[in-house]
Amino acid sequence: TFDIDANGILHVSAKDMGTGKEQKIKITASSGLSKEEVERMVQQAEEHAAEDRKQKEVVDVRNQADGVIYSVEKTLKDYGEKISLEDRSEISKKLEELKKKKDETDIAVIKQAMDDLQQSVYKLSEAVYKGAAHAEQAAAGGEQPQETPEAEPGKEQKEEAPGVQEGADYRVVDEEPDTDD
Repeated sequence: TFDIDANGILHVSAKDMGTGKEQKIKITASSGLSKEEVERMVQQAEEHAAEDRKQKEVVDVRNQADGVIYSVEKTLKDYGEKISLEDRSEISKKLEELKKKKDETDIAVIKQAMDDLQQSVYKLSEAVYKGAAHAEQAAAGGEQPQETPEAEPGKEQKEEAPGVQEGADYRVVDEEPDTDD
């Protein structure tokens, strides 16, 4: 028979039915480390916890920089023709700076390079949205958009179905019962 107790110790017993002899063995899990070694390792982990947190933060910022680089490269590829050559070269220059600085260990340097690049990309975003607005106006025949009444701040405008009163008590009654045969 095999039994495992709450401590993870395996108890094995075997009985020879012919002779009636029984043998038992107990198998315990051994980590191979003494208590002193375990305590030393825990102490080392605690001593290096601050370094580990800093390293994790550096890796997180680098990953964020990689995401920004990818996003900006894709945006430049898709919409770069909508901005001036000067703005495009400025974005490309700052993109290259971020690529160089992202491998540094100083988080502030990486974040500053990301912020600089993102500020430059805002110009690209503005140009894209302005171009879209102008194209939309041109498609509408050059007409100016009609002014719509402003909603009061904090209140949402609700579209009501005709014939439905707000705050009225009513009950929905199905005229035909559902048949699921």
